[in-house]
Amino acid sequence: MHHVQRGTGRKLLLVHGLGGSWQSWTTILDELSAHRTVIAIDLPGHGVTPAEADSGTFVGLVGSVERYIAASGLTGIDVVGSSMGARIVLELARRGEVGNVVALDPGGFWRGWERTFFKVTIGLSGRLLRAIRPLLPTLSQYAATRTALLAQLSARPWALDPHVVATELTGLSTTPTFRALVDDLAGGPEQTGPAARSTGRIVIGWGRQDRLCLPRQAERAKAAFPSANLHWFKSSGHFPAWDMPDETVAVILAGTQ
Repeated sequence: MHHVQRGTGRKLLLVHGLGGSWQSWTTILDELSAHRTVIAIDLPGHGVTPAEADSGTFVGLVGSVERYIAASGLTGIDVVGSSMGARIVLELARRGEVGNVVALDPGGFWRGWERTFFKVTIGLSGRLLRAIRPLLPTLSQYAATRTALLAQLSARPWALDPHVVATELTGLSTTPTFRALVDDLAGGPEQTGPAARSTGRIVIGWGRQDRLCLPRQAERAKAAFPSANLHWFKSSGHFPAWDMPDETVAVILAGTQ
């Protein structure tokens, strides 16, 4: 599994979300690596890691990360996940494979119409981005088009770095397992807990302005993982690392110290 490693100190594994890559963490990677040895992976079918036979399913991706951790001698490592990656690290906590856990706006806690909302909105976004892929680097340069393209994912899309936006949207548009994962995530079972006894601290972070994994789902996540602390990012959308990077770094370092 492709990864980048930076910094020194205790190891910290970062797991990105659907359609992302290790570059999804660039807004906080330098600050985190000033304190920890940070390992940021590309999930199978994302970035430059080839897809495996089951990489179009959540269970398949969890298995891939589980095997990577075991093969790399990282059992018990502290982990941070975002979106789908946040659900992956919660599942690893349930299985007892990891240490301290920070899960930022995890998927998997939607019910009823929320499932359809997730599937339709993110599916439409994926189709649009694939259709306009050659234009994404140019469109990302302008505040108005960044706002239009990322209104569901960021509380302040106009303020985001154009290069970060272009990289993320291009990655989402080129992920070969994107549609299969959307179907699997929307139609699969709700994430269950609790964490295994061997797991350390758990922090579940949620953006108050998340328009993809709605804030009402945070209480379900807390109910599934009752030992977790719930942290609200008051001025963030779906990705606190984009909208509130300084606070995100502080939450991660405090939760994994």
